[in-house]
Amino acid sequence: MGATEAEQITAWVHGRLPEDWFTEAAEVTVDREEITVVGRLERPEGVTDETPPEEAREAAVGRISRFREDTREARIKIAREAEHRFERKVAWGAASGDTRALFTHVAAPVMTRLRQPERQVLDTLVEAGVARSRADALGWCVRLVGEHTEDWLGKLREAMSDVQRLRTEGPQV
Repeated sequence: MGATEAEQITAWVHGRLPEDWFTEAAEVTVDREEITVVGRLERPEGVTDETPPEEAREAAVGRISRFREDTREARIKIAREAEHRFERKVAWGAASGDTRALFTHVAAPVMTRLRQPERQVLDTLVEAGVARSRADALGWCVRLVGEHTEDWLGKLREAMSDVQRLRTEGPQV
């Protein structure tokens, strides 16, 4: 059974990352333009379950910031290797406690055609100050749908992955 391209990329990333960076396997997300790698960091020293939430968040922000600075050169080297090998940009992030931060990521342009009622939805979001532009409004809508349909999207992605596996197992024409 052959692995999908996303599974191959994920395996390569997991094999390439230094073992002492994260407390568990990094979360690797792959799409057409980008590979996003987010790792969980150790809890900052002195932070316990009794630490006030504001202090715990600030400690996590500091831990993530330190990780970002301390690993910059190595992350750049790994990203260049991956970009050359997989022809995608690499974005990095880290999580500590409930705090998660992306350091860099691609904002890929997407062309779409919308009818007037759909444009009116975007314009209402802009006029209400929810978004700065139609592009921001569309991004907001996509994030909102993604948050509310994650289970369904997960099942859909799993089914698509199964279809891809079956294609690679099938007869080669």
